[in-house]
Amino acid sequence: MNSAEWFKDWFNSPYYHLLYNNRNEDEAGFFIDNLCSHLNLAKDARVWDLACGKGRHAIALNKKGFNVIGTDLSRNSIKEASQNSNPTLDFYVHDMRDPFRINYFDAVFNLFTSFGYFENYNDNFTVFKNVAKASKPNGYFVLDFFNSEKVIAGFKPNYIEQRGDITFKIEKKIINKAILKHIEFKNNNKEYYFEESVSLFNKDDFEDFAQKAGLTIEKVFGNYKLDNFDPQTSERLILVFKK
Repeated sequence: MNSAEWFKDWFNSPYYHLLYNNRNEDEAGFFIDNLCSHLNLAKDARVWDLACGKGRHAIALNKKGFNVIGTDLSRNSIKEASQNSNPTLDFYVHDMRDPFRINYFDAVFNLFTSFGYFENYNDNFTVFKNVAKASKPNGYFVLDFFNSEKVIAGFKPNYIEQRGDITFKIEKKIINKAILKHIEFKNNNKEYYFEESVSLFNKDDFEDFAQKAGLTIEKVFGNYKLDNFDPQTSERLILVFKK
């Protein structure tokens, strides 16, 4: 596969979830507990899990009593997530570049590097505009991204990930301020090839998107424990914006 919108096929593939199967419910719950303690949202707050995948963060948010909507581009992920639907938890197939609700949400979450995939740079700003439109006045937007500076410092161009009988051969390059990842593997005598491309955005890039969209930065954290962000040592770049 070689497409500018590689994510439409890759995120809908069962092999994507197999490769990244180290993401677990305990980790999601721990992160959500810490975020909610910081944000101090009202018990019945309306929350949008933007790019929710199979819904692990949305489910954790809903268990805390919030009214949660999860959206994702992957139909297969939403189909699976929807098995957990209830009167205060809904899931929809949705492209984050399209508007979704107006002045509706008390908080929007975009977690685990679910941003920066678009070839068109302006599409990233469009997402921020859509989040701002969907948020109530004083609403929060939490964006969880990798720390680009640390990623670049510890860059590994080639490595292998083993998942059962499947060997994922991964090659990475940095091209035009983005990480291009080639993923090759074989299963049942059939060869597969996928690509990922994620922009190496930093704190200043996100602040620029936010300012233009009418959002202000409130806090920056460096990990899921919500320790302060350090460009050299932090694993994550977690930004809290406010409308």
